[in-house]
Amino acid sequence: MGIVVAIGETSRTAGFALAGVRVWAADDPDLVRGRWRALPADATLVILTPAAAAALGPEVLGSAEPLTVVMPP
Repeated sequence: MGIVVAIGETSRTAGFALAGVRVWAADDPDLVRGRWRALPADATLVILTPAAAAALGPEVLGSAEPLTVVMPP
């Protein structure tokens, strides 16, 4: 089984750590893109804040793997 990663603003992602999610805080677009590129091969689910999703753009979000979801605003 793979791991779950949450990427985005600290205030929106910190609580996921309580459920065992790896939280990678990224408060600016460049850091979001860097975190995305650093995803481990066994990441099966990535949870993004809306701002993180906007920083990555639709071409990244449309990929089949890893499964990516965007939090509601």
